[in-house]
Amino acid sequence: MAEENNIEAPAATAATTAPEAPQQENRARRGRGGGPGGGGGRGGNDRGGGRGGRRDDRRGNRDENQGEELIEKLVHINRVSKTVKGGKRFGFAALVVVGDGKGRAGFGHGKAREVPEAISKATAAAKKKMVRVPLREGRTLHHDGKGHFGAGKVTLRSAPAGTGIIAGGPMRAVFESLGVADVVTKSVGTSNPYNMIRATFEALGEQTSPKSVSQRRGKKIADLLRRGGSSEAVAQADAEAVVE
Repeated sequence: MAEENNIEAPAATAATTAPEAPQQENRARRGRGGGPGGGGGRGGNDRGGGRGGRRDDRRGNRDENQGEELIEKLVHINRVSKTVKGGKRFGFAALVVVGDGKGRAGFGHGKAREVPEAISKATAAAKKKMVRVPLREGRTLHHDGKGHFGAGKVTLRSAPAGTGIIAGGPMRAVFESLGVADVVTKSVGTSNPYNMIRATFEALGEQTSPKSVSQRRGKKIADLLRRGGSSEAVAQADAEAVVE
């Protein structure tokens, strides 16, 4: 009887292990992403995933190539309400200033039923209306200026290094997004942020640099700076330091 048991045991094990080999092979195929037709599965493609993975990569490259780092400043949010039959309906208006910190800035406003949507509309409008302002040494204005819009009047003055931004309210947001580090400002009249922003941008629009004036008049930058009372050596050094 012992011999019969020894003979029947291998047969039983062979019968149990024989069907498992095809199943293991099928599992291995499914794990590799291969099917009966030799095509890859949805997630097991060796080329880096399915359609979704390739589309996400393209979007990321596009944002890195075309996007630019902008400084966004929310200046003011205004809430209005309209009384209707069922109660009150609220709306929001946002005023946003956008700049790259390198001499370009713009402002915009947007209206919507929700605050995030109003801010996004204002930001998009500000990006479309960005203007370039020439800066001296990349930190301050080239000369003084005045702006006027409605009842708002602003005065801008260039300042030496270390002065900082002496401005309040909406005007500070403009200079921070513009990249100005030293400036002295004064606002007279209305404190309406919309009028103050427009008056500030009107004053910034009148800024000119020695380089643009020399190109327009057909003269050298050193000749223009020397007329201000500077010596020839100082004027020449200042002319070489002018970037825009």
